[in-house]
Amino acid sequence: MAGKTAKVIAVDREGQEHEIEGTIGWSVMEVVREAGLPIEAACGGCCACATCHVYVDEAFLAKLDEPDPDENMMLDEAFEVQDNSRLSCQIKLSEELDGIRVTLAPEF
Repeated sequence: MAGKTAKVIAVDREGQEHEIEGTIGWSVMEVVREAGLPIEAACGGCCACATCHVYVDEAFLAKLDEPDPDENMMLDEAFEVQDNSRLSCQIKLSEELDGIRVTLAPEF
């Protein structure tokens, strides 16, 4: 799998869409951060904060594993949580997720 990429479509907080090629196996948070978008990811991807909170496009939600208890606990601490809220550090990019669309959640 090394070297293979998949596309992430990230919508920033101003509504601008960014098409990013990311390395399969990386988290969506790593791909978005590497592209220079304003995602804090304060804990570095350890599922210990909610600063990488995103809204996942409905078309991709069913392709994701259910959030584990740690992720749910962190989402409980997040602002403006919706049914499609996830922590982007917990979404591993795969061929199946090629084209995943996420929107950065508001910062507070």
